[in-house]
Order: sequence, then C-alpha cells, then structure tokens
Amino acid sequence: MVERKIFKTLMSSEDALIKLGKHCKIKPKEIEKRAILDSSGMIIADDIVSSLDVPNFDKASMDGYAIVASDTFGAKEDQPIKLEITGVSQPGAPPSGTINTGKAIEVGTGAPIPGGANSVVMVEYTQIINKELRVYRAVSPGENITPAGSDKRAGEIVLRKGQIISSREIGVLAAIGLNKVPIYRKPKVAIISIGNELVKPGNVLEYAQIFDINSNSVSASVLENGGSPLNPVIVGDNKRIIKDAVISALQEADIVLTSGSTSAGAGDILNTVIEEFGYPGIIVHGLTLKPGKPTLIAVINKKPLIGLPGYPTSALMIFKLIVAPIIRKMAGLPVNNEEPNISANVARKVFSIKGKRELMPVHLISSLSGFSVYPVAYGSGAISTMALADGYVDIPKNQEFLEEGDEVQVKLFSPNVQLADLLIIGSHCTGIDLILQHMRTKMPNLVSKVVNIGSMGGLNSILRGEADISGVHILDENTNEYNIEQLRSQKLFDQVSLIRGYSREQGFIVTKGNTKGITSLSDLLRDDIVFLNRNPGSGTRILIDFKLKVLAKSMNLSFNDIKKKIDGYNVEAKSHQAIAASIAQGKADVGIGIKTVAHFYNLDFIHLDDEMYDFLISSNRAEKKAVKLFFSTLNSKEFKKYLSKKMPGLKPNSLTGRIMDK
Repeated sequence: MVERKIFKTLMSSEDALIKLGKHCKIKPKEIEKRAILDSSGMIIADDIVSSLDVPNFDKASMDGYAIVASDTFGAKEDQPIKLEITGVSQPGAPPSGTINTGKAIEVGTGAPIPGGANSVVMVEYTQIINKELRVYRAVSPGENITPAGSDKRAGEIVLRKGQIISSREIGVLAAIGLNKVPIYRKPKVAIISIGNELVKPGNVLEYAQIFDINSNSVSASVLENGGSPLNPVIVGDNKRIIKDAVISALQEADIVLTSGSTSAGAGDILNTVIEEFGYPGIIVHGLTLKPGKPTLIAVINKKPLIGLPGYPTSALMIFKLIVAPIIRKMAGLPVNNEEPNISANVARKVFSIKGKRELMPVHLISSLSGFSVYPVAYGSGAISTMALADGYVDIPKNQEFLEEGDEVQVKLFSPNVQLADLLIIGSHCTGIDLILQHMRTKMPNLVSKVVNIGSMGGLNSILRGEADISGVHILDENTNEYNIEQLRSQKLFDQVSLIRGYSREQGFIVTKGNTKGITSLSDLLRDDIVFLNRNPGSGTRILIDFKLKVLAKSMNLSFNDIKKKIDGYNVEAKSHQAIAASIAQGKADVGIGIKTVAHFYNLDFIHLDDEMYDFLISSNRAEKKAVKLFFSTLNSKEFKKYLSKKMPGLKPNSLTGRIMDK
C-alpha cells in the first residue's frame, strides 16, 4: 500500500516566496543584444540614450512656402502680400538655396527648412499669379515648422530599463537609428502535466480520460508574464517517467512547472520523485490557501520547481501568486504587477474556511447602487470558473464568512474586463442560450452573462436591481400555478414585470432503456434506486418537494420520513445538464429535469409535469436596448418555431413574450 502524505506544516504564499529566495537566487536572466524586429515582447535591459536629435533638422510640417514671417504681417484676403519664389525644398534633399526678406521657397511636408526662413505659410493661403506668390494670411514665427530635436535630443533617455518592447518602442528605436537593443533573455519555462487520465487536446478521449487543460493555460500565463514556455509534456503517474521528464526539463529550462500529483492521494508521487534529487529538494509542501493547498515548491540544481495542483482553477490561482512573481523577476519585469481593483458589495452571504486564505472567483455585476459580486459556483476542478469569473476576492484566513452587503475589493483578472450588456440571473434553461443566439444576428457584439442560481435567487437579484432578466419557474403549492401567484402574494407587481415564456416538460431522466424500470415517484423509495436531487431554491427542487409531500400524505408519512427513505435526496446538482451527465455516467439511476437535456444526452425521459418557465424584469430595465431585443426575440414567430424544432420539451404558446397582468 502506498503511504498517503499529510500536510503537516502549511505556509503562506508570501513566506513560501521568501523561503524560496533563501535557497535559490531569483534574478533577471543574462543580457543579450537583439535585432529590433526580433525584440517585440522583450524587456529592455538598460536605458536607451539617443545619439542624435530627432528630427536632426528643422522640417516643414505642412505643404507650402518657407518665408520670413515678418513679410506676411498685414496680409489679408483683399490685400495679399507679394513674394518672389526663388527655389524648392523637397523631403530627402537639401534646399536649393537660402532666402531673405521678400523671397519664398516652395516646401513639401517633411522637407528641410532653407536658411533664413522662420515660418511656413500653408499652400491653401497662397496663390501664384504671373510667377509671383501672393500670401492672403499672416503667419507667425515658427508656424508649421518642426524644429530639430523637438521630439528627442541627443543625450536624452528615450526608453528606460524595464520597459516592454512593443510596436511603439520599436518605432522609437528605429527613429534614433538603433538596429539592436539590449534585452533580458526571456526565462525558459518547462511545463509537465502529470496524470494517467490526461490526453493532449485533439486526440481521441476514452472513458475516464480528460483533456490536459493546464499545459495550455499555464503556457499562456507564462507568455503573459514575460517567460518563454517550452513545449509542454504529459506523463503518467509513474515514478521513473516523471523523474526522466524532470531531468530533461532541468537541462534546458530556468524554471520547471508541474501540475498534478502534489496532493495527499495514494497516486500522488511527485514528492517522492523530488526527494531523490537531494538537498535542498522540497522546501514547501502545502499552503494556507484555498484553492491551492497542495502546492509544492522545490529547488533542484539551483533551479526552482513549482508543483501546481492538478485542478485548473487552483493551478492558475497559484500561478498568479507564486509563479508569476518568479518569472517576472527573471524577465526583468516589475514583480508587483497589481491587478486593477473595483469596490463591490457582496450579493449574498458567503462562507469561507477559517485558518485558510481564500481566493474566491466572482462575477462582477453592475447594480443600482454600484457593483455587486456573486461567487462563481463551480469547484476548483472546472476551468470554466476562470472563464466565467471577472475577478476574485481575497478573503483573509481569519475570516469565516462575508455578510450580504459587505464591501469587498475585486481584483480583476484583466484590466479589459467588459461588463455584460445583458445579465440574466436565475433558473437554468437551455432555451436562454437559443434566445441569445438569435439576438446576436441583430446585435453581433452582444456581451451577455448567465448566472444560474435558481428561481428564488433570480427573483431576489431582480429586486436588488442586479439582474436585467431572471428566468423563473416557481410553483405555488396551494394553487398549483407557476410564478404569477408568487409575485401576487408578495405584492411585487409594482416592482417587477412578468413576461410569459414557454412550457417545459419536467420528468424523470433515466438510463437509456430505463434499465431500473422507474415509472413513478414511489420508485424513488426502492432500495436499488439512487436518486440525484436539485439544489434548494431552484424551481425544480420546489416541484420535487411538492410532489414528495403529496406522496408522503398518500402514504400517511411525514415529509421528513419520506426524505430519509430516498437514497440521494441530500445529494444535489446545480443544473439540468448536471443531472443528465451524472445518469449518463452511471453515478445515479434517476433525477428530475427537463426533457430537453434527456434528449441531448440520449437518455430516456418519463413525463411528470408541465411547468411554465417565465421571465422577470425590473421596471427600470425595460427600456434597455438588450432587454428590449431579448423580449422581441422571444415574441418572434421565427424564434418560437425554432424553439419547438430544436429544443424537445420546450413549447411556446400564444402568450409567449407577453406581459402578464396581476
């Protein structure tokens, strides 16, 4: 049996970097001269001083005539000044002579100014009559002339050490005649993904395998922080193969990054591999951080090796905190590359883990009072966490929760975060994706965000002024009516409008062929049935509990008694797709969801009920362009026809897209 590891001494990310610095000197790589056309993205290693004036001569900034400015004083439309044209000056050639009072030389834009001239009159204010120049407007000394050295002067620093070379900097280097620039060599970064289950994207994916996410996302992060990623490799959970990969990486790279095999599982063997390399080896194993606890830091042959967790979100978070500062320092970049911050208020209470610093990915939402944040409701194993999130909130290790309304600082993942034109918060439905697809035919640059937190969460987000639209299917147990009674009983129709959506078939999602022979709700009580429930607050969960209460009453049982008889009642999924995927993978026998996802996953469906899936909108968002387009799309004949055709189980009706009365 393989011995499991226990994280005995956890360390903060700050202390981990300090400890690494004691065992491994992190400094910019060697300086080399690089041709300016090959230097894009590099870091300037020394101040660049101009050896000449730019421009190095006085030049005309307009087409016209070089003159003595005082000759034009008093010139008017009806009283032009007459001057003699004595020559021409064109770009790239010396002037044909000098001038004095009463004379003029024709000049083109960029041409040198002849001696004696101190101004250029634009050609638009002149006319030639009988070979004589007539000037109809006075000019001042220096007008339309770019003086020598007005851009840069000889001896002046034009670019400074530490600047990143982009197209602008390359233009400056060319302007001062420099063909090679001193730069820091980019640190070479080896990336090794560890895991028997990993497959390179583009290959065939077998059962229980996953595509290797981290080598691609980490490589992109290396580039963003001034490093040069080497071709990533994938290795299985084999001690000899992992060691050979590390040895090969150390021969070429300045820093080695691995992902996976760092945790406390029986198959996580990276620590035993590193121990064979000798002192100092592993210097940190375990951080007081969520996500990212199982991070490993080692020094081998005076080079750092960072073992990133295998979960994609964990890996990228640790990269930002631990790896990015190392690569940036090696590249000569400023280490304290602070993300832009935005103040926001917590939309609902969030629990953290006391004793661990937590980096919580969040949605950033514009509300009536500023900005609100919702935690992205996915685990650290989901790369979509980073794709959906706008930024993250740094929760200190001594804080157990954030209260609703607490002000927090959101660290943006990018300064170019673009808030959504249309924000939909509420119950999950595949029909929304279809509406958004149709909207983009009329609004191609539409930026939308859909946050699935259940019907009740959607209603509350509308009332708080956060969501533009909320999809809901809230069943009233007394009237057996959807949505309208909920608004009516809470007297919300003055604040919220209800737009009729479409009906959805809810029912049992079961295996292809219904191998367990499930036909009714009472089958959930069987010992051989594993059920998968929906999350509290979702409309489907409200339906499930309502149906179970009816069943309990018919069996003369309490609701609590019947819940205890269902294997899996307390196991929850957060979307209809999650229900279907779990059944397709054999993790459960049955769940309740919409017919649409059963169809997409090639599963059987047993009808249980028809429900109304409607849309809520707050009164102050009705005139918003994207909101109006959403509802005009919903109400269109084209969409209704397409919905029925493409989404089995979703059925529009004559009221679809209409505002419902109180």
